[in-house]
Amino acid sequence: MSSNSRLQIDPSTHLPSINTFGGLSHFLRGAVADEESRQFSDGMSQLASHVEAIIASLRLNRHRTTVAPLLVDFLTVLRGHRHVVVALGLPWRGLYEYAAYLQALNNFRVLIGQWLLDGGPRSVDLLLTAEDFELVAWRTLGEGMLLIDMYEQWMAREPQPPEHSGLAALEQPQVERALNWWKKLRL
Repeated sequence: MSSNSRLQIDPSTHLPSINTFGGLSHFLRGAVADEESRQFSDGMSQLASHVEAIIASLRLNRHRTTVAPLLVDFLTVLRGHRHVVVALGLPWRGLYEYAAYLQALNNFRVLIGQWLLDGGPRSVDLLLTAEDFELVAWRTLGEGMLLIDMYEQWMAREPQPPEHSGLAALEQPQVERALNWWKKLRL
């Protein structure tokens, strides 16, 4: 991870570390480089708060009548956040992490659908455990944190001087010769 990362570095591993959903919320509150960042961070915060509620519910019991409505509500929030992600501008979409996060959101949505269907509608308990849900949630939200961090690092870079074409760097007689050569080549 680059030294200008906003993620806290664990001194024992020298790796970035966020271990709680509260830590994630703290990270997201600071991730407001621009309006798109704010919308993205707000969406991730909503996801994190729903994840926390679902995990707490699953730890109490896995009754379908209790947990399934939470998962369906979470699907709605997930879809809304995905729409925000898809609408992000070119600087976001140009990052490698963008595609990875979008894929993680899609995978999470598919898994939730499978968890809701597992065991059939007549089963009393969902087969989903708090640990399984938490694992997928951390993976998905981690991809989003990485995307934010990489976007902010990209935004913080010094503006690069505009690239000049080879013709712009040439003196006028050289430009004329190059244009004449090009015209002959096209004939």
